[in-house]
Amino acid sequence: MELTDGYDEESFRTIVLAGSPQELRERRIACQSILLEQLNVIPIEEWMFRVNTMHDLIAETAVLICEAQMKEAGYGPPPCAYSFIVFGSSGRQEATLWSDQDNGLIVDGEPDGEKNRYFEFFGMMLSDLLEEVGYEKCAGKVMCSQGMWRKTLSEWKEQLKEWRTQLEWEPIRYLIISSDMRHVAGSKELSALWQEAFYEGFIDNEELSVAVLRNTVRHKATLNLLGQVLTERFGDYAGGFDIKYGVYIPVVNIVRRLSLLHHIRASSTLERIEELERLHKYQHLDDIRRAFLLAMRMRVNTPFNVLNGLLISSDYIAESELKNKQLLSELRESLLLVRRLHRALQRQLRSAERWRT
Repeated sequence: MELTDGYDEESFRTIVLAGSPQELRERRIACQSILLEQLNVIPIEEWMFRVNTMHDLIAETAVLICEAQMKEAGYGPPPCAYSFIVFGSSGRQEATLWSDQDNGLIVDGEPDGEKNRYFEFFGMMLSDLLEEVGYEKCAGKVMCSQGMWRKTLSEWKEQLKEWRTQLEWEPIRYLIISSDMRHVAGSKELSALWQEAFYEGFIDNEELSVAVLRNTVRHKATLNLLGQVLTERFGDYAGGFDIKYGVYIPVVNIVRRLSLLHHIRASSTLERIEELERLHKYQHLDDIRRAFLLAMRMRVNTPFNVLNGLLISSDYIAESELKNKQLLSELRESLLLVRRLHRALQRQLRSAERWRT
């Protein structure tokens, strides 16, 4: 992985020299300190690239440490090729300094007893190792420790086919999660074959496209009838605004929906927007990019706590931040855009469902 010029590359390169989870954790904390100093000093796109470069280097190193631990535990080397993949914000290269785990494994060949035993222990050990390094386990259990996200390539193909054909909320949700998949470590060929299997299922599949649209149009209300920003009324975050689910995730979902519609294989939201621009079909892509960058900038600036050297955040903007008139104006413009786009998607869905009936 190449690192861009202009920041402390040596600190990042020490990540790959870590020989234990504790060393890896310490080097993560050191790099995190450097990144915090650079926050709001450099463009948000560059800062996010650096953060996600760090996460990828940590994941690659964690995989190697896990292989070594498996040997020490008597399981021997991996019995076949495999790929470590990531989903969610990590898949989109949009992870924050406090993002949790969203990952999986693709195993080469057909399933057998030896393979299943090795990678079951490997997946659990790797997930525990990443937790030790500072990545909380995913509340939704999208992790290589779970059988659903740890399969041979042939099993993955069957799983993707099942999700495509069931067309219900939960299977489509899993398929949407899968659309953000990105290769991080191991066999690039396996990841490429996985992606071929994923995207071929969307070709000329109108029913699937409508099902994805149905999942996409759900949206948390963020503006009242007068166009004012809705903040939390009660609880720990009263007066604050949920930037993750209020604007960031809706923008991500809209761009992902359009990308799947046009078979765009880029995983990051900014790359997807670039690909969509080349189609010359959509008018609001510059506005969408601005809304996305604002959401990212606000998200990484939400209040955080430090626990044992690592950051924890709620993804809520503090009430005091919303008193900044410039920031509030930018947020309101982004939310108005999101509302307009969601209403357009809802009209598309109603039209598609009327046509189907």
